[in-house]
Parts: sequence; C-alpha cells; structure tokens
Amino acid sequence: MRPPQSALPSSPWRSSSVLLLGLSGACLLAGGVLTLAGEGSGGDAAWIVCGGLGAAYSLWTMLASLRRGRVGVDAIAFLAVVGALAVGEYLAAAVISVMMASGRALEAWAAGRATRDLRRLLERAPARAHRYQSGGTTLETVDVADVNVGDRVMVPSGEPVPTDGVLLTEAVIDESALTGEPLPVTHFRGDLVRSGTINAGSPLDMQATAPASESAYAGIVRLVAAAQSSPAPFVRLADRYAVGFLVLSLVVAAGAWVAAGPQRAVAVLVVASPCPLILAAPVALVGGLSRSARRGVVVKGAGVLERLGACTTLLIDKTGTLTSGHPTLTNILPVGALAPEQVLTLAASLDQVSSHLLARSLVDAARLRGCQLELPQEVEEVAGSGVRGTVGGHKVALGKASWVGVVGSPPWAKAARRRAQLDGSLTVFVSVDGRPAGVLVLDDSVRSDAARTIHLLRNHGIKRIVMVTGDRTEVAEAIGAVTGVDEVLAERSPEDKLDAVRAERARGGTIMVGDGINDAPALALADVGVAMGARGASASTETADVVLTVDRLDRLGEAHSLARRSRRIALQSVIAGMGMSLTAMGFAAVGLLPAVWGAILQEGIDVAVILNALRTVRSPTEGPRLDETQSRLARRFQREHLMIKSDLDRLLAVADSLGTTSPEQVMDPVREVYRLLSEEVEPHEEAEEHILYPALEQVLGGNEPTGPMSRAHAEISHQIRRLGHLIEDIGTSVPDQEDIDEIRRLLYGLHAILRLHTLQEEESYLSLEDETPAAPHVDELSA
Repeated sequence: MRPPQSALPSSPWRSSSVLLLGLSGACLLAGGVLTLAGEGSGGDAAWIVCGGLGAAYSLWTMLASLRRGRVGVDAIAFLAVVGALAVGEYLAAAVISVMMASGRALEAWAAGRATRDLRRLLERAPARAHRYQSGGTTLETVDVADVNVGDRVMVPSGEPVPTDGVLLTEAVIDESALTGEPLPVTHFRGDLVRSGTINAGSPLDMQATAPASESAYAGIVRLVAAAQSSPAPFVRLADRYAVGFLVLSLVVAAGAWVAAGPQRAVAVLVVASPCPLILAAPVALVGGLSRSARRGVVVKGAGVLERLGACTTLLIDKTGTLTSGHPTLTNILPVGALAPEQVLTLAASLDQVSSHLLARSLVDAARLRGCQLELPQEVEEVAGSGVRGTVGGHKVALGKASWVGVVGSPPWAKAARRRAQLDGSLTVFVSVDGRPAGVLVLDDSVRSDAARTIHLLRNHGIKRIVMVTGDRTEVAEAIGAVTGVDEVLAERSPEDKLDAVRAERARGGTIMVGDGINDAPALALADVGVAMGARGASASTETADVVLTVDRLDRLGEAHSLARRSRRIALQSVIAGMGMSLTAMGFAAVGLLPAVWGAILQEGIDVAVILNALRTVRSPTEGPRLDETQSRLARRFQREHLMIKSDLDRLLAVADSLGTTSPEQVMDPVREVYRLLSEEVEPHEEAEEHILYPALEQVLGGNEPTGPMSRAHAEISHQIRRLGHLIEDIGTSVPDQEDIDEIRRLLYGLHAILRLHTLQEEESYLSLEDETPAAPHVDELSA
C-alpha cells in the first residue's frame, strides 16, 4: 500500500523560488559591492540583471495563474519591476525582485509546514511485510499487497504494522499516527491492531484479518489524498478580492503618475502586492487540515473545513455515534444460589466457542472482571436460540428463555424483560444444571465523551442539535435526555433522515454525523457529512466530507472548533495584511515612501501575514488536556471503575434478593456486600479524592473544580458507615422486616449514588484522557 504520488501536489514555483532567491540575492549583493567600490556602471548592471530575473519570474507565474483560470495577480509585481527598470530605479527593481523571491520561498516553506502532518501520514504507509512461510518456521519479506487474510506476519521493533490483524503475542503499539495519542499502548493476545501503527516493543506476531488495500490505514491514505483536491470557497473569494485590489492599485498608481510622475507610480505598485490575500487564506486553511489530521480527523479539502466552521446545526445518529455501537455487559441478575460472578464465568466460558455477535462481549466482560474461564466441552449451538455445553462439570445453557428451560413468565424473568425494554437493552438467559441461574443484560452504552462533546459544540457556534435514529422512541428519548440534545427524531428510515436533513438545511448550515450504510444518503445531502471510523469499504466513509479515524466523538468537537479558528485566523490575516498594504500605498502616493523602502516594508507585511496564518498549525490553548502523568492516573482509575461496576452488580443483586430470601439467610450476602464496599469501593473513592482529583485540578483550573464530586465521596463514605453500623446493631440475631427494609433502602441508595458518581467521573474527568485505552487484560487488572 503506497500513497498516491499526487496526494500532496507541489506548485512549479516552489522549487524554482529558492533558486531565484539565491540568484537575485547574489546579484543584489554584487551590485552593492561594485557600487561601493566605485564601479557604478557595474553595480547598475548587476541590479538590472536582478530586476530582469524578477520580471521574468513574475511574468511566468502570472501566465501560469491565467492558464489555471485565475487572474494573474502577479501583474502588480511585474509592473513594479518593469516600471522601476524603466525609470532608472535599478536598486529598487533589484530589491523588489529579491523580496518577491523571498516571499515565494516563505510561502513554500509555510505550505510545507502546514502540510507536514499530512505528508507524514502518507509517508508512514507500510510498504513491506515479513510473512511466515508454510510451516511457520521461516520468514520471507514480501510487498504488503501480497499479504492475504489469515497470513501470519512478524513485525520487527520500530516497523509499522502492515495490515489490520489480531495479535498472537503481547505487544506495545505506538498509535500516534492514527489517534494522536502520544503514549504507546499495551495490547494483548487476541486484541485487534490497525495498519500504520508502529511496533514500539519487542517483535510481535499477528494474523492478518484484511488485505492491505482494505485496511484502516489504506482508507486513511485515500481520504488524505482526496482532501487535497479542491480550493476552499474562502480562497476563491480571496481571488475575487485580489482582482478588485489589482484594479484599485492600478488606479492609485495612475493617479500618482499624473500627479508626480512615473517614480511615484512605481513606489505605489511596489507596496500594492496582494500577497496577504493569495498567501494567508491557503496557508491558514491547509494548516487547519494538517492539525485536524494530527488529531485523527481527516477533512476532505479546505472547502469542507470552511463549511464545517460555518455550520450552526448538528444532526447526529444514535447507534455507534452517541453510543459505543457495540453491546457491553451492564448488569447481571442472578437467580438462585450462584453469585453474579459465577454466572458470568460459566456463561463466558461457554461463549468462548460461540459465533454469536454477543459472545465476544460476554467473554471480554468476564476477562475484564478477572473471571477465570475454562474451555467448554460437548458444545451445541442453534442459530436463533442459543448455545449449550459442559463447563467444569456443569451443564450450562444460555440464550433465549425457552432455550434454557424457563417456563412461562416467572416474576424474576418478567422484571428482567421489563427493565431491558425500558432501557433498550438485550437479555441473555442462563441456566446451570437444568435450573435458571440468571439473566445477563447487555446495552449499547452512551459514550463517556458524548455529553462533553455536545457542550463543546454549543460553546463553539452550534445552536441546534438533533438526534435522528431508527431506534425506538423510548430508547432514543432516554439517550437524548442523557446527552442533552435539543430534539429527538426516532424510528426514522433512511428516507426520513433525508427529510430531516432537508428541513434543517432550510434553517442554516447543517452537519450530519453517522456511521452506518443507512446514514450515507443523509451524509451526502448535508452541508458537511461526518463519518465515524475509517474503513475504506464503508459507504458512509466514502460519502462523508469528514472522517473521524479514531473512535472518539469528542474529536468532532475539536474539528469544529479548529475549523472556526482556521477561518477566523485566515480572515484576520487578510484584513490586517490588506489594511497595512493600503496604508503603505497612501504613503507612497504622497511621496513619503520611496520604492526601495516600500519593497522592504511589503516583505515585512508578507512575513507577518504568513506567521499569523501558521497559528492554525499550533495546538489551541482552549480546553483541558492531560499530561503523561495525569493520563496514566486516568487510565488507572478507568480500570478500577471496571472492578467497581462488578461490585455494583453484586450490590444490586443482593438488594433485589431481600424480598425473596428468608430472614435467616439475609445477613450473609449483606455482610459480603459490606466487605466489598469497605475493602474495595471505599479505598477506591479515597484514592480518587487524594490522588486523582488534585492532579485533575491542575488541568481544570478554577476554584475547587472537583468540589461537587468530593461531596459525593463524603456521602458514599457516610452511607457505607451507616450500613456497617446497622449490620453491627443486628449482630447475630435474625433481622425483622423493619431491619430488612432499612438494609434494602441503604443498598439501593448506595447503588444509585455510586452508579451516578462513576458515570459522572467517566464523563467529566476520565474522558479527558486523550485516547480511550484498549481493554485491560486480566493480569493488568490484578497488577
């Protein structure tokens, strides 16, 4: 997979401008030396040659612009040089030529600086791979295009991953080229890795899951190549302004000629260069493209970047956009004597060999919670019903209620179905040794950065946000309420989404964000279509104007903010540069600015304009950003949250069982829950208070920014102490109904506040970590 040769085209004058600068600079210097040595005629000759070079070069660039259908704004420079030579201002002609060459060289450097990240992205495209030959004992080096699905590949230290694949060994991967995350990420056997990332550890083995032409990096390369094709509307508008400025300059120069002669007209033309227009807008917008690419956002052209910054309405899909797009285990509802962790361990062990879509989610959830899985035996799977087999001597079945032996609709099954229906969740019933053991609840959870992204977009000019989805109304409205959108349009077909886009476009510029094939028509119709993910075969990716190559919604907020900033900087540069040029023209017209000094002043204006435009390449200071130490802390507490959620499942299961368990059997599970709360949950909350929060306050700023969350810590500790006092007060006696009711209230209250507090931390604090880390391995969790 090699980047297209035309991905980053260079104009013909970019290399010639450096040569012109060297020759004209040498002629200017030689003329000065000869003049000081008393050889005035020789000095004039050197300056004439210098002026001739400048005149020829400006004529060439002017004609080249005309051939491309753009008015030759270099006509002013050409007239200035020729005019200076005609009136005997040889030094002025030489200075103008040198300044023009240096301006072009400066523009070439600025363009190269602005596109540096795009070029790096293309240059890192893998070109070769080290494939194991049949037998798996020897390696052969092949072109990356020859790697097929299923091939085993070895990636040496420091080399890029040649194609998408599954790790066969543990590895440390540098993902900065795709995600912008500066720190290497540890991945484990079975994890997916993407092409274009760099092996930052020991040599690794992997198995290819896609040919190089269909890999994530190949899709990004194609998108970057397409991003260079069309000029922005603002750049075309600058061309029109430049034509008007050209006419104005000629009128003022003509007036100066009539009033004071040709020398005065030449002085006006020298400072009348439209460089602030022809340089500022392209450099600023291409710099914005480059900065976006560095953050994992590929914008298909400067015109798209400008439109993105001008939009005021956002239409956003739900599944895979506001939500994670894949099911995750959110609750375990045990039935019978088995604890939630035991139910999950048996179910996930059986699902290791299942081909069902939910199987991987259950296996991942079990590993994240530290469950020790066993290989199942005698496995039978029936599509549409479920799977059964033997795990550790137990007969285990999971799937539909009827498949696992649930007869009718007992109260626990009815409650599980109702809860799943209200939350838009999926249920997987589990039986062990022929008896119902529990219900696993899976949900497409809201992204932790969704609400923060919505808030960021509102702060940067988005006035209306609408969620449009094909999902059920009650589920969509629940997601909409959590994320804070203005309106929810549910149960919409692809045709209905088109109607929604048309209606919103009538109000103003509209962004449509989606990830599925059914979103592609709406993405194409919107002013700016944004696709989640960079898979080259995706219809939404091919149709979209902007592609988020990392699975983070908050990059959309960054891209919109960067687009507005790029356009604002371009406009600032144009207005300031043109204003300074017009002022200089006025001074030259009345005889206060000679041609030589005018040329030097115009060069200073060009430098100021370009340096200001290059601010788009630098990172904006707005928004909190974690450093390396703070990122490590965030990842640590993200991992701990996974364990806390397991404790919350156990807490809720015990609270639910209080109504069906005899009073004599109540206290043992309650004491176990109290042990989890006091030995795992409370120390975690204390560590957040004394380690995580002080580190985050350095980033968040303000007056006690974590104060409200600290208050939640105090309340959690208070409720845990209350539960402990109640257990101590009951002692060894059998609790009465009032005791059981009080225990239930405490457990439900603790579950509610802990769940809300954990979600708030993930949304407000932990989502600030620049890259969502890979799911931690069991060994990492126990470290």
